[in-house]
Amino acid sequence: MEATRELYWNIGHGALVLLPMYLFTFVALGLLVKSGLKRLDIYRQGKPLDRFGNRGERIANLLKNVFLQSRVLMVKGPGYAHGLFFWGFFVLFVGTILVALQADFTDLLFGFRFLDGEFYKLFSLALDLAGLAAVVMLAGLFVRRYLVRPKGLETSRDDAIMHGLLFAILITGFVIEGARMAVNELPNDPALAAWSPVGLMIAKALAGMGEPSLRALHQGLWWVHFFLVIGFICAIPFTKFRHIFTTAANYFFADLGPKGALVTLDMEGDAESFGTANLKDLTWKDIFDTDACTKCKRCQDRCPAHNTDKPLSPMKVINQLGEVACTNPEANLIETVSKDALWSCTTCRACQEICPAAIEHVGKVVDMRRNMVLMEGEFPGEEVMAAMDNTEVNGNPLGMAMASRGDWAEGLPVKKMAEDADVDILYFVGCYASFDKRNIKIATSFIHLCAAAGIKVGILGKEEKCCGEPMRKMGNEYLYQSMAAENIETIKGYGVKKVVTACPHCFNTLAKDYRDLGFDVETEHYTVFLNRLVEEGKLKLKAETFDCTYHDSCYIGRYNDLYKEPRALISAAGGTIREMDKSGAESFCCGAGGGRIMAEEKLGSRISVSRAKMAAGTGAGMLVSNCPFCMTMFEDGIKGAELEGQLVPRDIGEILLERLTL
Repeated sequence: MEATRELYWNIGHGALVLLPMYLFTFVALGLLVKSGLKRLDIYRQGKPLDRFGNRGERIANLLKNVFLQSRVLMVKGPGYAHGLFFWGFFVLFVGTILVALQADFTDLLFGFRFLDGEFYKLFSLALDLAGLAAVVMLAGLFVRRYLVRPKGLETSRDDAIMHGLLFAILITGFVIEGARMAVNELPNDPALAAWSPVGLMIAKALAGMGEPSLRALHQGLWWVHFFLVIGFICAIPFTKFRHIFTTAANYFFADLGPKGALVTLDMEGDAESFGTANLKDLTWKDIFDTDACTKCKRCQDRCPAHNTDKPLSPMKVINQLGEVACTNPEANLIETVSKDALWSCTTCRACQEICPAAIEHVGKVVDMRRNMVLMEGEFPGEEVMAAMDNTEVNGNPLGMAMASRGDWAEGLPVKKMAEDADVDILYFVGCYASFDKRNIKIATSFIHLCAAAGIKVGILGKEEKCCGEPMRKMGNEYLYQSMAAENIETIKGYGVKKVVTACPHCFNTLAKDYRDLGFDVETEHYTVFLNRLVEEGKLKLKAETFDCTYHDSCYIGRYNDLYKEPRALISAAGGTIREMDKSGAESFCCGAGGGRIMAEEKLGSRISVSRAKMAAGTGAGMLVSNCPFCMTMFEDGIKGAELEGQLVPRDIGEILLERLTL
């Protein structure tokens, strides 16, 4: 006997079955499409934005993240459970399509059947295992949401509908299969029944009911199962089920520009307002993001502000914007989200990196800050206003005299560009390495390392201005562009071929953000530059064993994916790294980003103290970083955590200089 089964067994295959079945299916699909088109009106409340270019790359991004569940699987546990559930449910969906294709098309019109023989056996096994995986994973997600319930996980009516419908669809599907097998395969073809192991188990449990009862159970549940599926389709646009489409689409609409780069505002045009205060100030993609959110709270779990008891949850910000878009389009977004929440953000990008829906949080926060600063003249504190004033007058937020910016380099093997522009690289020093005593030591280390490798280094000295990044992230786009324009004109005026900087914030700004303003000079972070010198044998080191833990700066790690080079340098110096639990792409911010280096931390506990405690928890006595902001924060955080004498902050450049072989 050939391995196969009668499709629509016990249901019939005439017009009385097919007509209502397809009528309800098309009505449900029509409702889905109609309701989906209505949601387009919500997205159209936002400004235009082109997210359709490079379609090949966008389609590849969509396929990778949907079918491989790449972003979902970044988190173990619930991520794996969701991934396995998706694959299981998808296989069941494909199986259903194949059944309908044969029964209602190829066999009905052409007498052609493909669900038989060895293929049918594999088909049956695949569907049974997929269904089992889906049930088990859904049960695990149910336990997590309703029994274990991690802190901060919000549960709503939508979640109950989703779990209830999906469980009902899966369970009724298995019972229908078991009832059919109890009548047909269990007594007549037990070898074939073995290819449906879950159905076989249910069939054995139901076998004692007798054929009439089994047929009645099968037929009744078949229609119940069918209408549950119809209900599922109809519920998609009105519940979190819509993320099936919106999250997938969000992969297609992802920003393909430089990672983390902000939109550069036209400050010289005739715009009447800047930044975001109302729904009309958002783009359609900003509003679309709110529909893609599944409230999984991954962003919230990794937010350093939220984890230090500040009033910021990236998840809530997105959902608050969505509520305004759907229920109160005239509401003020800043008041809805709250100013304290917006000022708390460090722009560390942890929320965006981990988001399984590819939602873009940081730009929305900065745009609302822009409105507060540029339109209302508001800052999170007087100290920030003073730093802005200092930058406008002296070119740095510390209030130091512009003429003294290059004083730290006196007596060092470095040239000032105004005196001699014949150099291999321009070292863009940054404000803290120019004026802060602790960070001046790091700048000095870099100069000595370059000299040892035979690299001629130049600096701008008093001609260098703050890169403008802290001001920009705080919302002062005007001041940022003023600083940027002066720096760009100066650097290009000297015909510089390469810029190297030890500050991740300067690096990210010059390498990406300045491009919109006409800057095209190659820019590298000093860890990449020094690592190349080591690999080429130009910088010779004597490895001396030491233990340390390493902090991935947000603007080197998440913004630029530079994880290998700093670790390679530590290894070349003889270091063994004891990684913190939050490291690499999941590194915990030092608290200085987003312009917070200029602001007092008045709400919650101090982020730098939390990070210092994480470092001390590794048992290493040395905390290594590669960012002047981080160094400044760790100096304070170690004191605040009362870890002086137990944990010493060091920069990679300092460690390399100590092991330099002359």
